[in-house]
Amino acid sequence: MSDVVLETKGLVKHFPITRGIVFQSKVGAVRAVDGVDLQLNRGETLGVVGESGCGKSTLAKLLVGLEKPTSGEINVRGEDMVRLKGRDLRRARRHIQMVLQDPYTSLNPRMTVGDIVGEPFEIHPDVTPRSGRTKAVQDLLDIVGLNPDHVNRYPHQFSGGQRQRIGIARALALKPEIIVCDEPVSALDVSIQAQVINLLEGLQDELGLSYIFIAHDLSVVRHISDRVAVMYLGKIVEAGGDVAIYEQPTHPYTQALLSAVPVPDPRLRGQRDQIVLEGDVPSPANPPSGCRFRTRCWKAQDICAQEEPKLEIRDRSGHPSACHFAEAREMFASG
Repeated sequence: MSDVVLETKGLVKHFPITRGIVFQSKVGAVRAVDGVDLQLNRGETLGVVGESGCGKSTLAKLLVGLEKPTSGEINVRGEDMVRLKGRDLRRARRHIQMVLQDPYTSLNPRMTVGDIVGEPFEIHPDVTPRSGRTKAVQDLLDIVGLNPDHVNRYPHQFSGGQRQRIGIARALALKPEIIVCDEPVSALDVSIQAQVINLLEGLQDELGLSYIFIAHDLSVVRHISDRVAVMYLGKIVEAGGDVAIYEQPTHPYTQALLSAVPVPDPRLRGQRDQIVLEGDVPSPANPPSGCRFRTRCWKAQDICAQEEPKLEIRDRSGHPSACHFAEAREMFASG
């Protein structure tokens, strides 16, 4: 079997903009995800980073089937989920599950923990016999570090970190190969973040999981990721190994993001120039022509407005970058 467990090709999601109440007419579209190519290998973690509004969460929803793509492919274990329907789609979706961002709103307050974690068994009754579901739920709670005897408690009786563990247990119920983590620690305290990250890493080693890890905290992404993809305005602008991206970024946007990461050693703070981007992120409903980053880029020239740069290897760094003038820039390790 191929080492590639998840692959997207030309993935696009446009949300139509309409005018009128009764007789609606389409006047445009928000290009949330606009031609994304990704590849996830067995047992690895692919980090996806970028500013708020760049399309990370929409990408996550597309991967697990919560949103239907406008066009493109989502191949999970060699099957294009976009083309599957009915029973075949339900079967394929077992292999890819999701951990949501907010542990306070992602759990139904009217359901017990046992019902929440065991709900996937109701949707896929052939996974676990009904007589063994209580034991299966208790085992899942034990795996994520919770007391198996608390199956009859409600979400409000748990802390934020414990609730996120419940969400992870629910994602593990169907024994998936891939888990999409959509900013799973952003709503947690720093000390609790470390516990959840360590749990995810331990589960990956124990169960052979593959992660898509979406976050805006660059230090967290570096800690957990094997490879990193940088998104800007619906597109991947740079991708590569974690060391390559963090220590020798080639795209100006990646360089600007990393320059803003706090440096814990005060002796090094004055040795890194912070890049301050001018202007606001353009509207995804009306992105700039050519390179989408050119309106904020200090390297922009005429070709940037005329020709959209392809994501390809352009310099000695050895990893792809969507910039006509990509050039590696030495950065200090960020954590």
